[in-house]
Amino acid sequence: MKFLLAPVLLAAVFSAHAAPPVPDTIAQRLQACTGCHGKEGRAARDGYYPRIAGKPADYLYHQLQGFRDGRRQYALMTGLLDPLSDAYLREIAAYFSSLDLPYSPPAPGPALPAEVARRGESLTRDGDPARKLPACAQCHGSALTGVAPAIPGLLGLPRDYLVAQLGAWRTGTRHALAPDCMAQVAQALTADEVSSIAQWLAVQPVPEPAHPASTLPAALPIACGGVPDVTKAVPLNFRDEAPLLADAAPFTAQQVARGEYLARAGNCAGCHTERGGVPYAGGRGIATPFGTVFAPNLTPHAQHGLGGWTSALFWRAMHNGRSADGRLLYPVFPYTELTRVTREDSDALFAYLRSLPAADKPNRPHALSFPYDTQAALAVWRAAFFRPGSVAPVETRSAAWNRGAYLVEGLGHCNACHSSRNALGASSGIALGGGLIPIQNWYAPSLNDADEAGVADWALPQIVTLLQSGVADRSRGGSVTGPMVEVVTGSLQHLSADDLLAMATYLKALPPHDAKTRPAAAPISAAAKEQGDRLYRQHCADCHGEHGEGAAPAYPPLAGNRAVTMASAANLVHIVLEGGFAPSTPANPRPYGMPPFATVLSDAELASVLSHVRSAWGNGGQEVSPLDVARLRSGR
Repeated sequence: MKFLLAPVLLAAVFSAHAAPPVPDTIAQRLQACTGCHGKEGRAARDGYYPRIAGKPADYLYHQLQGFRDGRRQYALMTGLLDPLSDAYLREIAAYFSSLDLPYSPPAPGPALPAEVARRGESLTRDGDPARKLPACAQCHGSALTGVAPAIPGLLGLPRDYLVAQLGAWRTGTRHALAPDCMAQVAQALTADEVSSIAQWLAVQPVPEPAHPASTLPAALPIACGGVPDVTKAVPLNFRDEAPLLADAAPFTAQQVARGEYLARAGNCAGCHTERGGVPYAGGRGIATPFGTVFAPNLTPHAQHGLGGWTSALFWRAMHNGRSADGRLLYPVFPYTELTRVTREDSDALFAYLRSLPAADKPNRPHALSFPYDTQAALAVWRAAFFRPGSVAPVETRSAAWNRGAYLVEGLGHCNACHSSRNALGASSGIALGGGLIPIQNWYAPSLNDADEAGVADWALPQIVTLLQSGVADRSRGGSVTGPMVEVVTGSLQHLSADDLLAMATYLKALPPHDAKTRPAAAPISAAAKEQGDRLYRQHCADCHGEHGEGAAPAYPPLAGNRAVTMASAANLVHIVLEGGFAPSTPANPRPYGMPPFATVLSDAELASVLSHVRSAWGNGGQEVSPLDVARLRSGR
């Protein structure tokens, strides 16, 4: 019952309509950004998405980090940025900061009421000394166009955007690096004052030059301090910073190092770390059809973590699904697969976790409905669906195949997502045979079905390339996306060449099973077909080609693409709604992105364009209904 990690493999065969390679430029790679923020980072005059061209690079970098790591909350931005490394975020920020583009004049409209204009200008330029409320201009510059290295300009932004941002500071839904001065300022303003400031700023022209030379004041105007020293790298993301290691007797340094590698291989941090939180300190909520289970603290804290555990107790949890006090653990912790991990590897994992800094973070109680929140229900479930086991070597197979079986079936717990589940959440059907992940509603495709994600006809180096980089080579095309991005980012890219080859060997040798029975494709109505074709040409053809041929290496072909024609259209709907990047990995550090269309296309429009893509150019996929899109958009 681990509902987190599911891949979407956009592997395809190329159509006869070949296209020239896409230019390898940063502008081309960042169309996922300019799709919303406007060409070259200039937002539309009345758009909610702000202009990002010309903003200070350090400001943009920390905003991007904030979205990715959870200090800023906007689901589309978080989903887009989640797979990207700090290095790529810095490059994105530097690119948009370097754009010296003219500002549009303020949008015409009725004149501001005199009192609103007076109050807005007064607060912006002078503040309110009686309330110890600083002026905006004291930090953002006398011209209100920003101050290097990290304070943005306030001009050229739509009123609604300014109101929303100040409101987010006031309510605590937006956060900055400490000291969080903006939160203090915004919380001291009334709602009417926020409105006056936003209305006044929105009608001010941007002076030329837009970014005059300026320096920070000798003393910042508010008691909380100032902006952090962003000229230095700030390690905010555990994915790019090695966790602290310390030898902890009786474990050896070799055990600790081995355990760190195994924790990567099992992607333990993926569940046991909140977004932007302390690595392995727990707290991440994992939604299931029965409620939410919160991952526990795995650091060696004496009260909240593993400080009172022994290696034998940890082995019992891995192998038999029992906590230190004997309680039955919920199978959201995938002990149904981890039971196959050897005692030696379990001890190494424990040695590594005990070497981490202790995090004083209490565990959150689960939020499960009755009777699923009872030990009695768990006992019944385990009696029906769980038996402790191991991965026994198969003498007739190679050492690489046996190692791959151990990683895929055990430590990697791939079947936790790549299988269908019954009404009680237990894996059912063919192992690795694919299934819809509840709540998330991504479909984890079958790994032994050639029509889905089977790789029996791939060469081993091609499989290794996909696992390690998240991007298939040009002969196959496409990349992983959706929740599988997290697997590549947090786990697979860090594995050794031997282990990647072992996994590839095992996956390639999976016995094929009969393709899923698919109902005959229903004819698409003439109106839907016409609308879908028109929308495809308007929104998709520039990247994916007039005939769905794609454009290497950036945009996968849609003609003959098995991810397009799978019986389940769930992944395709998610991809178009949410957009995204492939993982940012050493082999693919600057991935191309796709913009989200959730705010652009209605349910009916998205259904028609996907129906067109699934039926055009020889594709044999079924029609997608507006109801299908609405259900996936709402998360039902």
